[in-house]
Amino acid sequence: MKKTHKRVIPMFGLSMGVTLTMLSVIVLIPLASLVVFTAQMSLSDIIETITRERVLASFRVSFSTAFIASLINAVMGIVLAWVLVRYDFPGKRILDGMIELPFALPTAVAGIALTSLTSDKGMIGSFFARFGIKIAYTRIGITVALVFIGIPFVVRAVQPVLEKLDPVYEEAAGVMGASRSRIFRQVILPEIAPAAFTGFGLAFGRCLGEYGSVVFIAGNQPFETEITPLIIMSELQEYDYSSATAIALVMLIAAFLILFLVNLIQSRNSKILGR
Repeated sequence: MKKTHKRVIPMFGLSMGVTLTMLSVIVLIPLASLVVFTAQMSLSDIIETITRERVLASFRVSFSTAFIASLINAVMGIVLAWVLVRYDFPGKRILDGMIELPFALPTAVAGIALTSLTSDKGMIGSFFARFGIKIAYTRIGITVALVFIGIPFVVRAVQPVLEKLDPVYEEAAGVMGASRSRIFRQVILPEIAPAAFTGFGLAFGRCLGEYGSVVFIAGNQPFETEITPLIIMSELQEYDYSSATAIALVMLIAAFLILFLVNLIQSRNSKILGR
């Protein structure tokens, strides 16, 4: 007689059907519509649209600021996660909860608040203005806004790994005479590096498409501080849906490649840990 294996989840077929339906309606169909609208254009029209000087300048602004902000988030996210996991101090739970604030706070509110703080008359901006450093309405301001909305991805990716990391290995390395910096480089960093890279990739993908918190602080100067999502919005306001979807498709492909690379590294890391 053949053994029948009972599924842990009852009504698996119905559950899978509902899952695929929701995934299609929420994710796949909207993304597929970008391809459909773009397909209405010829290849030469698509290339002409995405290689316009103003569009290329927006790509440079978006990709460069997103990359720099994600690098900052990777470093500072590790530091924040380390503090939250390894130290006990008054207000630790409050600080831990504040990490989620960029997720809960409306992006427009964050953009207005950051612009007020970093303008030449703001609390932070006025200090740097004394040294001739302008933050708001520059690429520095864009980077600041992207750091704000991207930091939770790295912290929440690294934090669980640090919590599960056995301190015995650190103690053994210390007993053998290893310095603290060497312990971090050879014991701790290899363990948290995949999680940090995952957080970096997620933050990078989020920063590329960020609009609400950036549009206020950017100043939106063409060829200087104009981001790609603003170009897309401008095309939509002019009812040029084909151009908007063509530009959006480039951002979609970039985000997909980033997430694919992150998932590939996670998969390889899981196989290595499973051996």
